[in-house]
Amino acid sequence: MKKVNKSIGIVLGTVLALALAGCGNNSSAGSNGNAAEAAPGNKDTAAAAEPAKVTPIIVGTGTGFPQVCFIDENGKLTGFDVELLKEIDNRLAQYEFELQTMDFSNLLLSLDTKKIDLVAHVMEKNPEREQKYLFNKEPYAHWRNRIIVAKDNNTVQSLDDLKGKKALTGATSAQAQILENYNKEHDNAISIVYQNGAANDTVSQITTGRVDATLAADFVLPVIDPQSKLKAVGDELSSADILYVLRKDDADSQTLADAIDGALKELKADGTLGRLSTEWLGADVTADEVK
Repeated sequence: MKKVNKSIGIVLGTVLALALAGCGNNSSAGSNGNAAEAAPGNKDTAAAAEPAKVTPIIVGTGTGFPQVCFIDENGKLTGFDVELLKEIDNRLAQYEFELQTMDFSNLLLSLDTKKIDLVAHVMEKNPEREQKYLFNKEPYAHWRNRIIVAKDNNTVQSLDDLKGKKALTGATSAQAQILENYNKEHDNAISIVYQNGAANDTVSQITTGRVDATLAADFVLPVIDPQSKLKAVGDELSSADILYVLRKDDADSQTLADAIDGALKELKADGTLGRLSTEWLGADVTADEVK
């Protein structure tokens, strides 16, 4: 993703600075009769003529999350996360975002190995991730996780009801962490089935009985199940702010996180964030945040 407007701005800024520098030198020559006195050593002019530095940022995201980050019918990468990144990028002249797609399970590993600089995949902030990674401070969404079962399933209302049953989840996801934490305290009572790659057969797996349930954020159900074959049950299992993930104890990452926070505040204030959420997710899930 190349930003023509940034490049044009840099070129025009350079030309304008050079023109102004030329005017300044002519003025000095006219008043003092010595053009040589004005030409060298003018630090302000030299600095103005230098093009602004633009730092490339490799952003890791996915292709298999409907309405969030996915390939549309025209072969274009789009969705809530993708379009929001474009808006943030347009507000940060000092950075140039380049999207790199991969399986969700590889995102954090790619961040660890410095193949990417930022993870954007509606990532929840939880204690396990916070120990290892840096998060920006300004949430761009907030939601609650609940159990999802088939419409005719009236036996499951809690994680305890999933003992001896199969629960589908994505490897390294926040929902997987909930199930894994439960199993640590309950002798692996739930059989966790990890979804492969970008598989989008959750509805089929649950309605055919291959698995009994999954866990999902509240906005996800209408996205993955437009025909309403599934339902959310029980109390919320967790509440989470949605943030960007960066490398911890890294000065450049902290600077980037601070810049993103500034852009997100602007996007909230002018209504762009809420508009994107409603457009892609069917509701504004950006207003609340975990206290």
